[in-house]
Amino acid sequence: MKLALHILLAFAAMPAAALTLADCDRVTHAFHGGENGHRDLGHGRVLFANWWSQEAVLTDLILADCARGQALTVRTREEGVARLPFDRTQKALAVIETELGASPALFSLDRLARALQPLGRDIRVADLVSEPCACAALYPEHQGNTHSFELDQ
Repeated sequence: MKLALHILLAFAAMPAAALTLADCDRVTHAFHGGENGHRDLGHGRVLFANWWSQEAVLTDLILADCARGQALTVRTREEGVARLPFDRTQKALAVIETELGASPALFSLDRLARALQPLGRDIRVADLVSEPCACAALYPEHQGNTHSFELDQ
């Protein structure tokens, strides 16, 4: 009994395993929505896709600036809704790579939003309310005023 108690206490005293980008690829809405493709862009920035596939297929790319507490969201794929279907995800990723290749001093989410205007829909830049998983995994020191990310078990 004492040995079991010591083992239990030892496990309780161990720090939780560090969150990784692999943990961030997950289904968030029972089989029809989630996040994937998390990437570290450097300079406190991350990129990932938010997808949905129930009665419609949607993909939003989200570039979060963890340090500034802001994110750009752009719809790059849409099928099965009132608007004409489109998939410009690969072209949007190429624009993002080009913009990131500029001097870090010149990069801004507003500038990226303007560059994506011909390709995406529903483009918006907004303050982060909740910490994205990739920010928690890679840049936990930049949480700021956002709600802490918690991985659903």
